[in-house]
Amino acid sequence: MDLLDKIMGIAENLYSLCEEVKANKKRAMRLAHRVSALTKTVEAVKVHGLGDQPQFVERGLCELKITLESAQEAVKKYVSTSCLERIVQPYDFGDEFAILSERLNDAAQLLSLAFAADQRDKLDRVFEEVRRSREDMEDTESDRLELQKLLQLAEKTKESVDAVHEVVDETKRDVKTIKTMLESCKLETYAKCSEYHQHHFPHPFTVAIKRYTYPMSASQVRSTFNKEVETMKRFESPNILRMFGICVQDENGPNPNFLIVMEYCEKGSLKQVLDGNYKLPWDRKSRMCLDAAQGLYRLHQSEEKFKVHGCINSSKFLVAVGYRVKLGGFELAKTEMTLMKRESVKHSISCYSSPQQLQSISHAYDKACEMYSFGIVLWEIATRLSPFKGCSHSEVYQKVCEEKAMEPLPKDCPRQLGELINACRSFDAFQRPTAGVLVDKLRKVVEQFDKNKPWKSSPHSH
Repeated sequence: MDLLDKIMGIAENLYSLCEEVKANKKRAMRLAHRVSALTKTVEAVKVHGLGDQPQFVERGLCELKITLESAQEAVKKYVSTSCLERIVQPYDFGDEFAILSERLNDAAQLLSLAFAADQRDKLDRVFEEVRRSREDMEDTESDRLELQKLLQLAEKTKESVDAVHEVVDETKRDVKTIKTMLESCKLETYAKCSEYHQHHFPHPFTVAIKRYTYPMSASQVRSTFNKEVETMKRFESPNILRMFGICVQDENGPNPNFLIVMEYCEKGSLKQVLDGNYKLPWDRKSRMCLDAAQGLYRLHQSEEKFKVHGCINSSKFLVAVGYRVKLGGFELAKTEMTLMKRESVKHSISCYSSPQQLQSISHAYDKACEMYSFGIVLWEIATRLSPFKGCSHSEVYQKVCEEKAMEPLPKDCPRQLGELINACRSFDAFQRPTAGVLVDKLRKVVEQFDKNKPWKSSPHSH
């Protein structure tokens, strides 16, 4: 098969590139090791065929090709960076590495359908979740120590940070600031969620406090918070909002206050950013789309087969420094929805509801429904407009279900990005991509911007 030969060629080139990486060597070589395991699988497919479920195996091969192409571009870009860029960029690369590793695991699961049990076990051992997690943690710590050595070199030579100011929110930061960021990395990785007493928060950095104003009992809040904590522990990711703890004020009084201590995102919600006066050229919008998709993918690609967020809209994403987008509000979002009056959110719900949900209130909410909602969020990022503005619930139903219409994208929207947004908003649920495939394709859009900036934003673009 021509597809198999292409995969093997990309994999061989990727392995060679990983050997050239200087900083973050451990993580790069771990990626190479997992790619090597998959190439052996591809070779076996070449010999033995697609097995009893060829359609799934073939889909796995197609997705693997896209993932390997993304990995190749990511590593190639990283190999060519300067010494000081390696101090800052490894954290971006680390984020990419984690997602790429998950995508390789997805491909392994599909390709394993082509094999007998003994061969399948060999592949499973390489991608077994607990083992991968332990290996990645060890590699991260090893690479962090190597970065500190690079930092010491940078401090001695006083290299300019001008080349990386875009990475750190377009602000020229000195080496001391970068050092602080590096040293805090380990703290953030291992921070625990717990219950705090008022005025006794142990973290020496800015946090966000969310106050519950709805009438809830202490047991209800604790139950919801505990579920949220468990969710956050399972889905820890740079694109998932982190939670630090809970604080109960006047617990035994008639009106106790419940405070949730969360990661602080200085720019507020994605909705606030899109409605604000921020400069958002297409390369930045594309990166924001990728960040958001990576958060959703981390949730969907969970040990719970049908794990969904349940309330995807532009207010559920937060924006941190550098326009990094993070998904938040899992169990808490659902609790808020049940506490609010249905009428007050009916319009908001219909704007993000899939055609299948609009057609039948009994339609089971699944990942395909959530992908439609996410497509609306991507449309908001592209246009900086509110979806179905001024339309009633019945008018939204008419446009989406009867006319099968999509609200238009800007004329200067990059073609590849527009195609992905429209695929997510497809009337046919089967045509919507999975979160993993969307991440792979959005990464290619971002990489294309990084490569040669083929699309230019006009001064009057949204």
